[in-house]
Parts: sequence; structure tokens; C-alpha cells
Amino acid sequence: MERGSNSESTNKADKQKGKKLGSKIEPFVSQGDHNATDLRSWAKRTGFVSIFSGEVGSSSFIRDRDRSNSNTRRHATDLETGGGSVSQKFEIGPDLNRNRGENEASPILAERGEGVGRNGDVSAFIGGGQVIEDDKKDDEYLSNKGKIDVMYPGGGGESGNGEEYQPEMKCGVRDNPGLVPVVYYGLQHYLSLAGSLIFTPLIIVPAMGGTDKDTATIISTIMLVSGLTTLLHSFLGTRLPLVQGSSFVFLAPALVIINAHEYRNLTENKFRHIMRELQGAIIVSSIFQSIIGFSGLMSLFLSELVHCRLINPVVVAPTIGAVGLAFFSYGFPQAGSCVEISVPQIILVLIFSLHLRGVSILGNRVFQIYAVPLSIVIIWVYSFFLTAGGAYDYKGCSPDIPISNMLIDSCVKHAYTMKHCRTDASNAWETADWIRIPYPLQWGIPTFHLRTSIIMIFVSLVASVDSVGTYYSTSMHINAKPPTRGIVSRGIGLEGFCSVLAGLWGTGGGSTTLTENVHTVTITKVASRRAVEAGAVILIVFSFVGKVGAILASIPQALAASLLCFVWALVVALGLSTLRYTHTASFRNMMIVGTSLFIGLSLPTYFQQYQPETAFILPSYFIPYSAASDGPIRSGNKQFDFVINALLSMNMVVTLLVAIILDNTVPGSEQERGVYRWSTSDDLSSDPSSLDDYKLPSKVSRVFRWAKCLDA
Repeated sequence: MERGSNSESTNKADKQKGKKLGSKIEPFVSQGDHNATDLRSWAKRTGFVSIFSGEVGSSSFIRDRDRSNSNTRRHATDLETGGGSVSQKFEIGPDLNRNRGENEASPILAERGEGVGRNGDVSAFIGGGQVIEDDKKDDEYLSNKGKIDVMYPGGGGESGNGEEYQPEMKCGVRDNPGLVPVVYYGLQHYLSLAGSLIFTPLIIVPAMGGTDKDTATIISTIMLVSGLTTLLHSFLGTRLPLVQGSSFVFLAPALVIINAHEYRNLTENKFRHIMRELQGAIIVSSIFQSIIGFSGLMSLFLSELVHCRLINPVVVAPTIGAVGLAFFSYGFPQAGSCVEISVPQIILVLIFSLHLRGVSILGNRVFQIYAVPLSIVIIWVYSFFLTAGGAYDYKGCSPDIPISNMLIDSCVKHAYTMKHCRTDASNAWETADWIRIPYPLQWGIPTFHLRTSIIMIFVSLVASVDSVGTYYSTSMHINAKPPTRGIVSRGIGLEGFCSVLAGLWGTGGGSTTLTENVHTVTITKVASRRAVEAGAVILIVFSFVGKVGAILASIPQALAASLLCFVWALVVALGLSTLRYTHTASFRNMMIVGTSLFIGLSLPTYFQQYQPETAFILPSYFIPYSAASDGPIRSGNKQFDFVINALLSMNMVVTLLVAIILDNTVPGSEQERGVYRWSTSDDLSSDPSSLDDYKLPSKVSRVFRWAKCLDA
């Protein structure tokens, strides 16, 4: 199968490697005493690597060819994947030639998946660490490119019948479909990510005491910074078609800082004080992230450290899942204030994205791609008619009067409903300027405090883990070779620099690769880098029109919260989907993921239950984020207490720590753990064009040629 934008030289190289592979591996012949030393010697001599750890049992029956001339193959059974299933699909890993002499054969690696593969009859199989081989059939089979799927781990998606497949892309990474399609695909890409890009300000700005105009300004600023950072990542980062934005990873620490004791009762300039605090913490953590990336330390985390790798799917999956699950206390409690709006919104977006996902209009799956913006527009119009029809009119009450100034008890009772449900509750349209260009330090000089900076540094590590998983998953979906460790380091370093820009402009969060990119690329089947760049330019232009931000800021809060229920669920699903690169039936993996998620949810709940006197000051949905000031850790040093209580009250941080500790202390093979197989310099020697998708522009590459660790 052709991968990404590789040249035809790949096919020739693969055929040559196939012939060599079939003729070089010698079969393992048992001496009758089942001596494990003989098996290990044979494996070392041939370079064979088993896919199984000590926990994964298998049984394989070997028929000695000296005793029988039959070519009958017995089937290898993986007991932990259901037992008895026949696997006839093979993968050739990208690192098979690593550290291997010229005269040594490259082994065929693991079987993948369950059931009979799609490639028909095969002449070699691997099971439980033993190989049966027929030289003549191997040469014939491996030399025929059409009969074998050459895949990297997890390289396929899932079709309707459960089979793995390589998705066909409409546009490759370096394709240029033309001006009109590029603009269309760019708009399509950003519209499908609308919920992730613009809804964070609708949560944090009201909590910070900001006005509707401040919300509109933050949305415009996020659009500008997202466009700029996406362009930078497209030219200087990994160069994958990935949109950068203010991720939900930064939402939880922002809420923790917002609900600190010193800001709860602050009335004068509360919004600007908190924003400058967030800016300072984001800038410090971003510098730390840049150092990790550009220094090559991230490559170290991705390579073998004391026979382990710190970042792999068993760690990434629960960590990303915890990012979405962290907001379950906010989602429906906010949306439930207007069930007549929120419930139809949730139902409609699920119908569009699931039940109607196969409906195609003019060759495009409109409902699946535009599920979020379509459902928003329909329910927004519906809520407008509810407002115009008097559904939220209460005698003697006005939504424009602050709750503190209301004298009638019945109006105070209905104030929350009016604020969250009415489409005319926001005055962003009236107060926003038509033309306004967001500029750095627009909220004032950032303030720097050690405790908030430490919190954000840990959060930047979570964001880096999230991005690493997104890089790998995206490369698999677009049929490209995985990036090298140096390219990943380059991307993480640039994300840190982009977060510095987000801190200077004041978006309320850092800038990182949005996890939802994987879903967008999959459903649109557009991986064109030019399309993402065109969409970024359009987003920058829209950011200069203040009324665009004002329209988005006018979305009723109940409507936004109900849509976020879907978006956060999508984040959880995308995170857990990375487990397909592992042995999902492995008891080791199941226990690590389950324990990480459970402890990641349960331990923060213990810290969040310490809420003295906060229930009378904070809304109930913000109480879990006040644990930094009220948590159980009380050493006498308030700064230390704040940091530890904050970190242990955040689900994603606890989940990451538990997953890393368990995954790197519980024995398991690389195949069982699904360790990411990044491309290496050896791949370039066999196919120089294989990593063209990630190459920097020639002029930029010459400038950074000295940075070998970044594969510039």
C-alpha cells in the first residue's frame, strides 16, 4: 500500500527488502529438549522480535520439515486476544533495520488484530516467538507488492465491518488542489473545530469578572493567535496539517487560579488582575516547554530510558481522556439551567455526528463534518424564537439589571435563567468595535508568581504528551511515515514558543495542538497543509473584525455548555482511541489505564471536598477548582500548599503521573505497550523521500542545520 506522498522509489525499495527478507531468515528447528537458550540464540542471530510479553500466552504447533514434506501451516493462537483466532496480516516496523548488520535479515514482526487478514494465503507466520518458513513461497509472496499490507503499528482506521484499513485521503500533505478548493477545505477544517476554538472564553471570562465586551475581545485574540501559531507550526514545526489553539488542557489550571482566595472577593479590575496572572504563568511554562523541545530533551523522553519509554499510548490514552472527564462537574450542571435548549442541542449534535454521519450531499458528509456549527445555528435560532415569544420574560424583571441591584426576590430567583438562556442577554454586539486589532500586552504587564508558574509547568508537560499522541495518530491517518524523534522535539519546542505568544497577547490559555485535529482530518479526509494555512489566514482576517467576536460571544451560556458536553466527550474518545496501537486485550494494559483513570478522578475528588466557606462565595460548578486554597495539604508554607493542592486536585496531572509510574514499572514488551515507532535515519537511507512531508523549507533548513537533534 502506498503511504502518503512517498515517491515510487518506495515500491522498489520495498520489493528489494522483501526478497532479502524472505531468503535470509533461517527457520528455528527445535533440538527436542526445548532449551530456551537455543531459541534466544536463534532470535538474536536472525533479529526476530516477539510481540508477546511474559503475561501474554500463546500456543503454536511446529511441524518439522525434515519429518514432513507438507506445507500445512498450524495456526498461532493468542490466548489473551480471545484464543483460536487466525491472524494472517503482517506489519513491517519502521525500525527493523536499526542496529543491524548488512548481512542480517530483517524479521517479520508481529501479527496484527484478530480474525483472518485481508491478504489471502500467506507463507510465513509468527506466533509465540516461533517462525515457520518456506523460502520458495516467501520469495514469491513478498516480491508481490499487491499481496501484502506494509503497515506501521496502528496505521489503519476501522471500517464499518471492523476491519482495519488505510483511509484514502482527498489531499495529501503537500498537495495543492487549487485556490478555490484550498479556501473551501481551510474553512471546512476550522468550522469543524469551532467548538474547541471559541468556547473556552465563554467559561473563563465570566468567572474572571469580565464583561461581554471582554469575552468578544478574548475570542478575537484567540482567533488571531490561533492563525499565527498554526502558520508557524505549518512552516517551522512538524509541518503536519494541525491547527494550534487554546486547548482545554489549560482550562482546569486557569479555573484553579481564578478561584484562588485572593481573587474571590476582588471587585475592582478583577478581570485584568487575573488575566495578567495567567499571562505570567503561561509565559514561564512556555519557556520551559521550548527548552525541552529545542534542546532535544523531548527526544530523550521518546527514546529508551533505562529500557523504558516514558511516552507511549498506554500513558497518552488515559491522560487525554482525563482532560475531557475533568469537566463533568461543569458540563450539564451549566447546561441544565435551560433544558429546553441544552437537551435538543445535545440530541441534535449526536444525530448529526452519529446517525447521519454516512449521509453524503454533493460528495461531502455534511452532517458529520459540520455537526457542531450546524447544530449551533439551528438551536440558536430556536432559542431566539423562545426568547422573542416570551419564554424567559418575568414580570418586573430585566436581564440587563445585575443581580446585586435587583430588589424583587422573584427577579433574583429568575436572574440566572435569564442570563444563561436568553439570546439578548449579552450586550457584546452593542459594545464591540467594528475594527479592532488585538495587540500584545493589551491587558497590561504580566505578573509572575512562582506558585502559579510551577502549576503551569506541569500542565505544559500534559500538553506535550497530548501533542505527541496527536502527531503520531495524525501521521497514521494521513498515511505518512511517523515523524522522527527530532521532528517531534521541533514541534514541541515551537509549541512552547507559540504559547509565549499566547501569553503575551493574553488569550487566557497556552497554545498547543488541538486533540480534535485527528477527528477533523479523519472525517474530512483532507490533509493538505495549504488548506490549513489558508484557513489560518482567513481566521486572522476575521480576528480584526470585532463584530465577529461579538457574535460568537453572544451565544447563550447554556447552549455553549451543552455543546461542550459533546466536545469534551469527543476528547475522551480520541484519547482512548490511541489504545488501538497497543494490545488492548492485555490485562496489564487494561489495569494500567483503568487504575490511572480511576485514581485520576478519585484522588482529586478527595482534595476538592475541603471547601470551608467557599460554597457561599462560589457557584457549585466552580467549587472543585478551589481546592488549591482550601485543600488538605497544610505544611505551614502557603505557597507550597497552594501548588501541591492545586496539582493533586487536577485530574489530568494525577492521571499522567499514575500512568507513567505504572507503565514504566510493570513489565511488558514494546509491542504489548504499543511503544511509538518513530522514523529513524535508517529510513532515509532506504527511502530518502519518506520524510519529505516533515522537511523544513530549504532556506530555513540551512539556518537550523546545526541543530541535529531537531532533524532540521
